[in-house]
Amino acid sequence: MRIVIVGATGNVGSALVRALVADPGVDEVVGFARRRPEVRADGVEWVAGDVRSHDLTSLFRGADAVVHLAWRIQPSRDRELTRETDVGGSGRVFDAVAAAGVPFLVHASSLAAYGPRTGGPDERVDESWPTTGIPTSFYSREKVAVEALLNDFEAAHPEVRVARMRPVIILQRSASEAIRRYFLGPFWPSALVRAGRIPAVPLPPALRFQVVHADDVAEAYRLVLRTSGTRGAYNVAAEPVITPRRLARVLGGRLGGVPIPVPARVLRLAAKATWLARLQPTPPGWLDLGMQSPLLSTERLRGLGWLPRHDGPAVLHELLEGLHDRAGGDTPPLRADAGGRFRQDEIRTGVGGGP
Repeated sequence: MRIVIVGATGNVGSALVRALVADPGVDEVVGFARRRPEVRADGVEWVAGDVRSHDLTSLFRGADAVVHLAWRIQPSRDRELTRETDVGGSGRVFDAVAAAGVPFLVHASSLAAYGPRTGGPDERVDESWPTTGIPTSFYSREKVAVEALLNDFEAAHPEVRVARMRPVIILQRSASEAIRRYFLGPFWPSALVRAGRIPAVPLPPALRFQVVHADDVAEAYRLVLRTSGTRGAYNVAAEPVITPRRLARVLGGRLGGVPIPVPARVLRLAAKATWLARLQPTPPGWLDLGMQSPLLSTERLRGLGWLPRHDGPAVLHELLEGLHDRAGGDTPPLRADAGGRFRQDEIRTGVGGGP
């Protein structure tokens, strides 16, 4: 089986490369990314290019499946650039899949494509939940736009089998510095923040969210790729749900972390003010996404035999330790020094980029 991974060096892509290289049923893995990794994995052919301009049809020709992971979260202040890559680039990938005669497309959608929760705090939704998104989140709006493109693609190309993966927040130690750059910014005090040593944290009482380890997401992709006849959407999430009390316990450890109730609107004002002041790169729509998105049922994916090896609190603990240690990976976007040894490149480009 020959599989092309578009966006093979990021958080999910790096984990998926590991999973597929270890699968004896996969004969060839082609990793496509803007920059080739300096450390080359055995069994992977690397191709450098941009989804906005590369000859993707030639790249995909002869593939049994294409996995589309490429996505820009930053620069958050340059929406034209993110949309060109996320929506425009996805459209080019889909068109090239059809033109190259690839029989199977697996697309990285997201929890963010779903509309707001409407039921009780612990209600779970399956893959039939409307993909209307959270309007105040640009990330959500772009995920919704690509879901619509994929609907049109499926209608126009019934000969192509399509699967959509809809994971929650994806974390792993080797992506810690990348996550810090994308969401927390250069002024995050890494040395002072460590799991088990934060006695209290301000959190909205209604906060409920799920996380999942990148290796478990990679296994979900592998199962979908290697199981005959898979198609449609698959939710991907680990248990248990992260509540304010569970999050405080991870942060506090033996200190017995305590969640301090703070209205979500207060945190949103703080997020907006610090984003506008270029103190951090995350606009307030991300908080709206966290507060309004539904909790996911993974019953359909578990029907393929998927069982995550990492629970939610353990995944958070791994990330927090990685943030403290300034951990990175061996691909260009995951490198610990990708923002400069002293984070100077992040500051120079405006903490979130853009004008």
